[in-house]
Amino acid sequence: MDFSFLDQLWVARIPLLKGLGVSLSISLLSIVVGTVLGVFVGLALTYGVRPLQWLVRGYTDFIRGTPVLVLVLASYYVLSTVGIDLGPFQAGILALAVFCSSHVGELVRGALQSIPKGQTEAAKAIGLTFPQTFAYVLGPQALRQALPAWVNTAAEMVKASTLLSIIGVAELLLRTQEVISRTFMSLEFYFFAGFLYFVINYGIERFGRYVERKTAVPS
Repeated sequence: MDFSFLDQLWVARIPLLKGLGVSLSISLLSIVVGTVLGVFVGLALTYGVRPLQWLVRGYTDFIRGTPVLVLVLASYYVLSTVGIDLGPFQAGILALAVFCSSHVGELVRGALQSIPKGQTEAAKAIGLTFPQTFAYVLGPQALRQALPAWVNTAAEMVKASTLLSIIGVAELLLRTQEVISRTFMSLEFYFFAGFLYFVINYGIERFGRYVERKTAVPS
């Protein structure tokens, strides 16, 4: 065992833990905000009036076709030119949440369209409003359909958070690079950072499995 690496890891524990906390915060906020926005995007694509569907379809196609790095740079640099000054952290959250919402919107749309229309008509027949229909009839079924793909999208957001180091967000990757510049132990610290990202994504995968079991229809 390389005790010199362990010594350096102990010395760098504070900045690495701070970077890990920032990465967790970025990932959590972008996934939550992006998922909430994505639900509304999916509803608009499925049940919106035709002009709204065209508008939202253009939004999702444009965002999904744009590299995440471009969205990050645009959120930080382009918005400032029109008077919207966001800090690196806020700009990064905005870019990742927008990217996440476009993917979640497509997941929700596909899940809702897979549900037979007769269920919506039956809900109307018993006097349910659309919010009630979505909450009690459509939403639970769409959740079961979209959950596996949502887990993949959430994991992608964690990996995309590393791009925020480009605009100076002191997340885990940037902190790791700073430690490497001092210790020159690139292989060891990059491997350690990769292990931490794996732990985060594994936690997301286990959370998805837990929700999947809880929402499964009893056989």
